[in-house]
Amino acid sequence: MSFNITILGSAGAMPSFGRFPSSQFIEIQNRYFLIDCGEGAQMQMMRYGVSFHRVDHIFISHLHGDHYLGLMGFLFTLHLQRRQTDLHIYSHPGLDEIITLQLRHSLSSLNYKILFHRLEEGESRIIFEDNVLTVETIPLVHKIRCSGFLFKEKPKPRRVDKTHLPEGLTFHQIASLKDGKDVTDEQGNIIYKNSDLTLPPRHSRSYAYCSDTKYHETLVPRIKDMDILYHEATFMTEELDKAIDTKHSTAEQAAIIALKSQVKKLLIGHFSARYKELDGLLKEAKAIFPNTVLAIEGETFSLEE
Repeated sequence: MSFNITILGSAGAMPSFGRFPSSQFIEIQNRYFLIDCGEGAQMQMMRYGVSFHRVDHIFISHLHGDHYLGLMGFLFTLHLQRRQTDLHIYSHPGLDEIITLQLRHSLSSLNYKILFHRLEEGESRIIFEDNVLTVETIPLVHKIRCSGFLFKEKPKPRRVDKTHLPEGLTFHQIASLKDGKDVTDEQGNIIYKNSDLTLPPRHSRSYAYCSDTKYHETLVPRIKDMDILYHEATFMTEELDKAIDTKHSTAEQAAIIALKSQVKKLLIGHFSARYKELDGLLKEAKAIFPNTVLAIEGETFSLEE
């Protein structure tokens, strides 16, 4: 089953050198999510052919414009396409007022209902859950209230080993095997041990999205052992003073967090407009955490089970 992360925007505060403001499209087992929605996000979705009309949940990390100014255009596009299903938007307080004000002054009423979910500063909690995965907030430290998001698949059932499966098992018995149980008779006696007929469950995949944040190691235990970590890398170390002043991170700091968290792969993004070329940022991060890649427009990162 799919677990794909498509980068729609990698720029910092403003578009530059063909880079768009922050936005990512996430597909997990036929579930579709949007993280942040910077200017031009819907154009990027169309450009890269993602199924944006199937998005039911939008997560906005914070209310700096480069992370949400593309949202109203996207909402109106969904309206014009006659969307009728509910749309869930997760944000810190204020986004509901921004959207409501624009709808009011344009005398507009959407075909569908928007359900707002309020994020709390400094809080880590599950904000979305179904039978397949959870989405949890990650407290970040920025100039305004800001949250990251952690996507985690739930533990998967054991897999029936068809090469060792006896004939005549009922559907109920096979279901019991997938649940990790032994096959028993009516008296409760074990007929077949689960370990003899099943294989271990497939890997439960995970992705951590850390939007704008200064370097802070309290992040480490929350994202430990993630398959992929996205961490902002607005500046190079030569601009450390600027990073501290604006409560952003350097590429080196992002790599240190990845190393301490023992994640498998690091994606860096949210690049300052001062950098026309990104090789320096990548080199700086890779010197500390070799499995680092640039999260640039059009790149899709997939996780295998």
